[in-house]
Amino acid sequence: MKMIKYELLADLFLYPSDEVKSKILEVKSYIKENFPNLSDCMGGFTDVIQKISLSDWEEIYTRTFDVQAVTTLDVGYVLFGDDYKRGELLVNLNKEHKKAGNNCGTELADHLPNVLRLLDKIEEDSLKEDLTNFILIPALNKIISEFNKDKLTAKENIYKKHHQTIIEQDNSTRLIYQKALKVVLELMKIEFPTRLESAPAEGGFSVKISNELEIKS
Repeated sequence: MKMIKYELLADLFLYPSDEVKSKILEVKSYIKENFPNLSDCMGGFTDVIQKISLSDWEEIYTRTFDVQAVTTLDVGYVLFGDDYKRGELLVNLNKEHKKAGNNCGTELADHLPNVLRLLDKIEEDSLKEDLTNFILIPALNKIISEFNKDKLTAKENIYKKHHQTIIEQDNSTRLIYQKALKVVLELMKIEFPTRLESAPAEGGFSVKISNELEIKS
């Protein structure tokens, strides 16, 4: 199996800029060369990014992940909300980021791009597998499920009820990040084709998390 470059995939979810667009096109080439079965899904994302203006792209990103958001990229919040269990995850992730020398910048330790970069720096295979199976795959499944038409309609109605203005978006472009998320999820399934059903191996923060939680995708 070809080595999956998670640090490269992290660039898919950075705030829009011309530099980020160039990085995303690198991801497109990487997927086409190494995982051609995912090229169409990746192209559905990158083709739109190449066509629209930077301001329109920024609006899509903001609407998807920030203001009036479809979802969030903070995987701990996706799984646990404001529960103390997210706090436990953040503490343990921070330890792993520090150990790996992974700079999280201004985002929290459970921000998806930060966790993807961490995957490439983790030396323990069992820890990488646990983090992927018990945290990232369940979180990505939940994030992707938020792009459901009925859920989106319900959120739109709430926004219209409580806000005088609402950001209008073209339906052909508003959900493009779902495709990027699906590509990352499918690549994780390629690397780890069998979901762990038992407790993870000894060592690492995933043991503590999995002992407390029952995470269902």
